[in-house]
Order: sequence, then C-alpha cells, then structure tokens
Amino acid sequence: MSVLNIVLIEPEIPQNTGNIARTCAATGARLHLVEPMGFKVDDKKLKRAGLDYWYLLDITYYKDIDDFFERNKNGKFYYFSTKADKTYADIDYPDNAYLVFGKETKGLPEKLLYDNHDTTVRIPMIDDARSLNLSNAVAVGVYEVLRQWDFPELQQKGQLREYNWQVTVDGIN
Repeated sequence: MSVLNIVLIEPEIPQNTGNIARTCAATGARLHLVEPMGFKVDDKKLKRAGLDYWYLLDITYYKDIDDFFERNKNGKFYYFSTKADKTYADIDYPDNAYLVFGKETKGLPEKLLYDNHDTTVRIPMIDDARSLNLSNAVAVGVYEVLRQWDFPELQQKGQLREYNWQVTVDGIN
C-alpha cells in the first residue's frame, strides 16, 4: 500500500486544518501537525470542517519542526511554496512522500526552502494572486500525487441512487 503524508507546519486557521483533515481521511493520506498551532485541537471550527471523518484520520502531532524532522528522518520531502521556480507537476512523487505546507500568513521558513531548492514546488497562479487557500493547495498536491499513483485503493466509480445507466459503444443509454 502506498503512503502519502501531508505536513502542516504551524497551521493557524482551524477551518483550513479541518478541511485538510477531511481530505486526508477521504484519501487515506496521513496528516502531520507541527506546533505551535493557532488553535486547540478540540476547536469546534476544526471539528466542524472535518465533519464526521475524524475516525478515518491517521494523525500525528509534533512539538515543533525539529521534532518533526527528527521523527521522520527517512522521509522524502516536497515543500509547497509560492517562492519556488518549478511546479508541483514537475515532480514524480515516490511512495512515502511528504508534502509540506507552511502557515497561512507566512508559508515555510525561507532557510528551509533555500536548503531544499530541488524539492520545493509551486502551484501556478496569475501574478496578482498572492496564494491559494491552504486547504485548496493541499488538495491540489494530494490529488496530483494520487493521480500519478493511479488512485490506489480509492473508489473510482460512482453510482446514481435513483437511476441506472448503461454505457454502450455509442454512449450512455
């Protein structure tokens, strides 16, 4: 089974983290939360955004960024930043990839980005846009990795509840 890790360094907004937790739960990605955080884990806004998916979540907490890197020494890290010069789609993500995202107001520390230039990526945007919402950026990264991995263990077909359709050579009947 392939493993995808999502890392939030010092997240500040509980609703974003709740939405990201829901994305992780729905995709089987592991969530890593690095303190300090701008909220408490029992925050109602955090729980509401994650809805009833918390029981599906594989989550680990860290006291700080040094604790995170110490406990994940063998990780393959990819840093998402508006300051990168290559895009997230330029990377072939290996199993056990860690997608690392910074806090909403400042992003990741520039020293970290400088030291990891080859694995720092951006999501393309127009010049006047400062950044995407953190939960949207995480979703873009998660689904790019899962697309490259052919969506392992994810349900890829849906079914209507009230109607049944059959696909034929000419289309849908």
